Amino acid sequence: MPPFWNGDHRPTPPTRQFRDRWIERRKMHLDNAPSDKNNDIDFGPLADLVGTWKGDKGIDIAPEPDGTEENHYYETITVEAVGDVTNAENQTLAVVRYLQTVNRKSDDKSIHDETGYWMWDAKSQSLMHSLIIPRGVCVLAEGEAAQINGTVELKASAKLDAPNWGIIQSPFMQEKASTTEYRRTIALNGDTLKYSQTMMLEIYGRTFEHTDENELTRV
Repeated sequence: MPPFWNGDHRPTPPTRQFRDRWIERRKMHLDNAPSDKNNDIDFGPLADLVGTWKGDKGIDIAPEPDGTEENHYYETITVEAVGDVTNAENQTLAVVRYLQTVNRKSDDKSIHDETGYWMWDAKSQSLMHSLIIPRGVCVLAEGEAAQINGTVELKASAKLDAPNWGIIQSPFMQEKASTTEYRRTIALNGDTLKYSQTMMLEIYGRTFEHTDENELTRV
């Protein structure tokens, strides 16, 4: 399925205007890239991600043994351009790396720490997303990119035991808090980033939809 869509949700290639916008954003926001060589790399929709983002409107709906816990949080997401990598002399990926740190508002306690990558294949117009959290959980997700009414939208999804885009967990997590599905949507419009995330869990003897959402500003 082609990753680009117009407002009617029909598959279309990226327009010249959309590509020019990416080039402009890349020139503006790749200042923290480790090398000037990144200026020649086509980061596609990932160019809009680069920068430091902060937001304090986060809502986390998490499982408890006897019900549900709602946490309000603030966070920082730092995204840097890594450069490009070549696989088997035949695939070139433009790569950005991010670090996400999340703190609960009520007591400033760290409740989430995550690092990962977004990867763009300009030749095939395809997107990938990988992440790891220090609970013994790793995800490699299939991505999609779209432009809808001036907003760049990135989506990623993976499922446990899927043949291509899956989830790997430690034996403890598999037994006690297994993640069976992962979904994330990011909407970028100028210096505003909104995201929503869902992780389906098998925990405390039941299926639980663990969700997070926030709105951040580039600083």
